[in-house]
Amino acid sequence: RSQLLAQIGVPHTVAAADVDERLLPAEAPTDYVARLARLKAATARQRGEALPVLAADTAVVLEGSVYGKPSSRGDGIAMLAALAGRTHQVLTAVALATGRGIVLRINCSSVRFRNIEQAEMEAYWETGEPHDKAGGYAIQGYGAVFITALSGSYSAVMGLPLMETAELLRDAGIPYWVGAVP
Repeated sequence: RSQLLAQIGVPHTVAAADVDERLLPAEAPTDYVARLARLKAATARQRGEALPVLAADTAVVLEGSVYGKPSSRGDGIAMLAALAGRTHQVLTAVALATGRGIVLRINCSSVRFRNIEQAEMEAYWETGEPHDKAGGYAIQGYGAVFITALSGSYSAVMGLPLMETAELLRDAGIPYWVGAVP
């Protein structure tokens, strides 16, 4: 996410917001990512952060089931096996907390995976890349080789929808493209 903010010229510092990311019983996927993005932003503000706080959360959704970060090797490989040869949605919520409150935008993109052999799933897990990624893959990394189609926002699948982020920043009077030459 820091890399994406830098891409659009937004000066920032990174501060982790340690929150419980468990899905609540009967929680809809959209409500889940929205809740976590808001919670992360609010947590940082409650620590006394005076600057605006931008937070995001991403979930992979297949047939209504949320695929978060894999908890183990077996979990990660099972996620890839479920996604292989199918189209899933990637929901990314971005929240901006300022002294005026928290505002939120959500992006929904669709990603189609090719079929993936078991040995390739296992080799991908061993790269270390999928360990902390929603759905157990990273579009911006080695996981890109699985993707046959993307409908929506590449940056949202990475974890921060830049168009929606720019809207939030603009509406709050926070510039992007800082230092860009006109």
